[in-house]
Amino acid sequence: MTSTVSSVVEGYHRFMAEKADPRTQDWFLMSSPWPLLALLAAYVWVCLSLGPRLMKHREPFKLQGVLVLYNFVQMIGSAWLFWEGLDAAWLRDYSYTCQPVDFSNSPKAIRMARAVWMYFIFKIVELLDTLFFVLRKKDSQISFLHMYHHTLMPVCAWIGTRFLPGGHGTLLGLINCLVHVIMYCYYMLAAMGPRYQRYLGWKSYVTVVQMVQFVIVFAHSAQVLFTSCNYPKSIAFLLTLNAGLFLHMFGSFYYHSYVVAPRRRAAKQAAARESLLNDNNNVVCKDSNGKLKDN
Repeated sequence: MTSTVSSVVEGYHRFMAEKADPRTQDWFLMSSPWPLLALLAAYVWVCLSLGPRLMKHREPFKLQGVLVLYNFVQMIGSAWLFWEGLDAAWLRDYSYTCQPVDFSNSPKAIRMARAVWMYFIFKIVELLDTLFFVLRKKDSQISFLHMYHHTLMPVCAWIGTRFLPGGHGTLLGLINCLVHVIMYCYYMLAAMGPRYQRYLGWKSYVTVVQMVQFVIVFAHSAQVLFTSCNYPKSIAFLLTLNAGLFLHMFGSFYYHSYVVAPRRRAAKQAAARESLLNDNNNVVCKDSNGKLKDN
């Protein structure tokens, strides 16, 4: 048993020494995966257990000003990072069919590596989304999809920053930043109060945009599996698999939220109208002479 543990530990250190990118190893939260994993464990515990218990007998926090500011910062930050990815790589010399990682110390390569690291930092900050749900007692919005997405994305971003800070897989982050500009714009308007309700009729389209994102990432990553591109096929496979899983889960969410739920509401409203009509018919009826009388 001791020898097995020693072999695993030795293999871990050897893997980190041989495969990790030395350029990013000293950046914040990059030296080891354990601080991130501890943070995510605390996040899950607080949002699913401790937080709801602490809020059980408390009034929900309003947080309107905090939410408006938070969503505005996220929107602007996502827009900046989207442009950074375009200007540093994808509008210039990155190939959409095959783009290896540039591990050099050139200004362009370092700039892209820092953009990937900033994307990772954004994924950490986004954990606040769930904490705000807890503080506002919106526990119904803390779904499996929400927790899976918010827990997995920081891990994926950490792996990208530590091992592959650039290259083919960064298109995922680029598109995701654009999607987040749209998403956080919607959340900001929603947080601004009833006066802005008339601007919120496009909520379902946010989910549609997210699904389009996963279709693009799926196709873009899958092509590497069938070419001689100098990008790790194992990572391309995981990106493809993850995009497929997210597409399935977001598609299921869209179907149940925007197809099934409206039908059920319409059916309930129709049943309520029919019940009211029947009640009225029971209250008033005609006598044998055709005159109305109370039943």
